[in-house]
Amino acid sequence: MRNIPLFFVISVAVLAATHTDAAERNTRQPFELLDGDRVVMIGGTFIEREQRESYIETALTAHYPDRNITFRNLGWSGDTVRAESRGIFDPPEVGYQRLMEQVTELKPTVVMLFYGNNESFAGDKGLPQFEHDYRKLLDDLSVAASNPVFVLVSPHRHMKAGNALPDPTKNNQHLKMYSLAIERLAHERDSTFVDMYKPLTSGEWIESENGIHLTPTGYSRASIVFCERLLGPKSHGDISEDLRLAVIEKNRLYFYRWRPQNVTYLFGFRKHEQGNNAVEVPQFDPLIEEMEAKIAELRRVGGDTK
Repeated sequence: MRNIPLFFVISVAVLAATHTDAAERNTRQPFELLDGDRVVMIGGTFIEREQRESYIETALTAHYPDRNITFRNLGWSGDTVRAESRGIFDPPEVGYQRLMEQVTELKPTVVMLFYGNNESFAGDKGLPQFEHDYRKLLDDLSVAASNPVFVLVSPHRHMKAGNALPDPTKNNQHLKMYSLAIERLAHERDSTFVDMYKPLTSGEWIESENGIHLTPTGYSRASIVFCERLLGPKSHGDISEDLRLAVIEKNRLYFYRWRPQNVTYLFGFRKHEQGNNAVEVPQFDPLIEEMEAKIAELRRVGGDTK
């Protein structure tokens, strides 16, 4: 997905799912996704780019073939817990408020947060501010989504990518520090923590483009670690390519629904020029619903359309 600038909040596709009892949602030990869950993923580049491969979402979908679970990816490249990448031509706090409005409209029962990579470059001096801002984000999301279940995911470590790129040793020291902080926050909130740093510290088995951004193979392997850390050993089975391609297509359509191209002309300060075309954006809704139906069919039959 291209990192297309964010827009003013627009209505999103209706998520067809039943409500799950709040008390049941908040006592998931061990963690599981329940029938009717609405999962929202937020964070930076790692989770935004996951849409292009969709290995993590597909693995979670396939793990529960008999459960109707919907996923919405609100990842934003370069984002932080302060929503610093979401403001476009506005201050970060405006982008932050838009995120809250989007989450309120989606009504998630589960929110998965993928933060810490960008913030880690501030080192130990930036850690107290990160923890403060992360707590505020969790507090605000609790209000916006009416106390959802939180899954806090650590960043993965940076990998050696050849002599032309910097040695990641110092970066990894900071990433470990921020991962431990996220784990503390998860325990503080009685939330689930997924450690993506520790499992990837031995060997260079996870592939990246530049030491940070994962290749398709990297995402495939990272999905195994993610599922086993979230759901337990052997929770990640073979992924149907038909199912994965359907999830990718759904994510592509939804991406253009909530982050349309030429957003400034459609909803921003230049809408007087092309704002009349904004009526076309909701036309993505039936296309998204069609793909959701296909995903549901594929997961029930094991992902094979043949």
